[in-house]
Amino acid sequence: MLVAGRIEDYALIGDMQTAALVCRDGSADWLCLPRFDSHAVFAGLLGTEEHGFWRLGPAHAPGQEPPRATRRRYRGDSLVLESEWDTPRGTVRVIDFMPPREDHAPQLVRIVEGVSGRVPMRSVLRMRFSYGWVVPWVHKVDGRTVAVAGPDSVWVDSDVDTYGKDLTTYSDFTVAPGDRVSMTISWQPSHKGAPPPAEPEAALAATEEFWRAWVSQCTYHGPYREAVVRSLITLKALTYAPTGGIVAAPTTSLPEEIGGVRNWDYRFTWLRDAAITLSSLLRTGYRDEALAWREWLLRAVAGDPENLQIMYGIAGERELGETELSWLPGYEGSQPVRVGNGAASQLQLDVYGEVIEALHLAHMTGLSRNDYASLLQIKLISYLENHWTEPDEGIWEVRGPRRHFVHSKVMAWVAVDRTIRLIESGQVDGPLERWRALRDEIHRDVCEKGYDKERNTFTQSYGSKELDASLLLIPQVGFLPPDDKRVIGTIEAIQRELSTPDGFVMRYPTAGAAEGLDGLAGDEGAFLACSFWLADDLAMIGRVDEARRLFEKLLSLRNDLGLLAEEWDPRLKRQVGNFPQAFSHVPLIDTALRLTASGAYGG
Repeated sequence: MLVAGRIEDYALIGDMQTAALVCRDGSADWLCLPRFDSHAVFAGLLGTEEHGFWRLGPAHAPGQEPPRATRRRYRGDSLVLESEWDTPRGTVRVIDFMPPREDHAPQLVRIVEGVSGRVPMRSVLRMRFSYGWVVPWVHKVDGRTVAVAGPDSVWVDSDVDTYGKDLTTYSDFTVAPGDRVSMTISWQPSHKGAPPPAEPEAALAATEEFWRAWVSQCTYHGPYREAVVRSLITLKALTYAPTGGIVAAPTTSLPEEIGGVRNWDYRFTWLRDAAITLSSLLRTGYRDEALAWREWLLRAVAGDPENLQIMYGIAGERELGETELSWLPGYEGSQPVRVGNGAASQLQLDVYGEVIEALHLAHMTGLSRNDYASLLQIKLISYLENHWTEPDEGIWEVRGPRRHFVHSKVMAWVAVDRTIRLIESGQVDGPLERWRALRDEIHRDVCEKGYDKERNTFTQSYGSKELDASLLLIPQVGFLPPDDKRVIGTIEAIQRELSTPDGFVMRYPTAGAAEGLDGLAGDEGAFLACSFWLADDLAMIGRVDEARRLFEKLLSLRNDLGLLAEEWDPRLKRQVGNFPQAFSHVPLIDTALRLTASGAYGG
């Protein structure tokens, strides 16, 4: 029984409402329809072939592993994937994409193109609804194949004949030079009629034009443009176009430790992740996305800022209950497989800072004024004024007891500081002197209770000895200047105590304890966002050559298509965690911008 590939073996394709992951062997092993957070039609990524997949590639003998593509790439600056196989009988290319949606059904389009010789091909399509749990009823309607189960139907359009065997839909055909064979699946609510037949070639041209036009808006033209543009495309792909919400990743339960329990559903909009994504988009020229996210935020929070959640559904849903899917064995045996996320109910005070920082940046970059956004900012500070002294679960969503996390207090300071600036600009009224005093009080509290004088470093929480990579953000948000000895001491302490032998950064100590600082068993990999933060800090304190070397080492961890998961396992030398991860691609962009501005790049 074949299982999923390595995480870095996957390519992302998507239509800005959902996404598919396609492996090097031509197998689409993950696809949720019609939205990012819908049930998966292909869930083989978290199990086996029995849980759904669609493989399209050169035919191979029974019992043999499917051949892996000889090479693959995105077609220019787009999300159109090309995979090529060199076989003993010739060369063949498969073009995979999902057309951006307006009023048509969500589609996954696959076009086979003969390059040389005559190559026998096989399509194996096994649809399993409800994350691999439900076998649909597959039948023919007016010459088209349709799979139906409950509220869902998936329609199959193909230029070549299909046949059913063992609850699977097959096609066998041969392509010669110049031949083009298309196959498409389209989702439709099962109570509706058939969606219009696919038009693959027209859809391909429109999809390429969409991405060309979008990328042309990018204002970054520095030495790292290729990496920045690919990251921006990835962030755009993670945006749910109808609402402006941004998912943290299109997957659930890809493990932070292979075989471990740190498996979470990331198909939701974290305010923190979305806010920092907004920052990167604004600084590279993408104002429409920033405006859409701000409108999403105002709808999600609505008239209840006192009950601000750390995360919402992509349309602003509040109920994100966490459950486990017992029938799925998990990626490489990593259980449990979770859907939903119980962290939605946590208290994370840093979120107030990230949201207000994003609103502040939108204001500073000239985004059109929204009076309710300013009012929301005042309401958030009014809440924070009475609650910043409370312990919380912090940026890393610990499942242990609440603590007074230093990063949370620093971001509370950011929230107050940016709101003071808004009041000083005359855009809104507020108790200026009282909040200036509050800002000073928070700053003093952090410096007195969150700083270890003996070791010259800030610590993870008040009274603790442990370090935390989120402390690297202290100079980046302006809490202290980069040349402050406490900042330099913290950077050097994190390098000593949280760095892997490769120079990458762990979030905090886990040390394989039965129950670590975060209330969970086991370890995790180096956290890529934190490693980019270290490169930023090194540049800020003048160690720009070291910063550049670290940044370029981080770029080398990307897969062949420029994609990053959440973490890097330094022992197994492979990507781990949900994929691709917005929280990795955003700091890549930020660090590239900083190094470009400093002139710290090779060549």
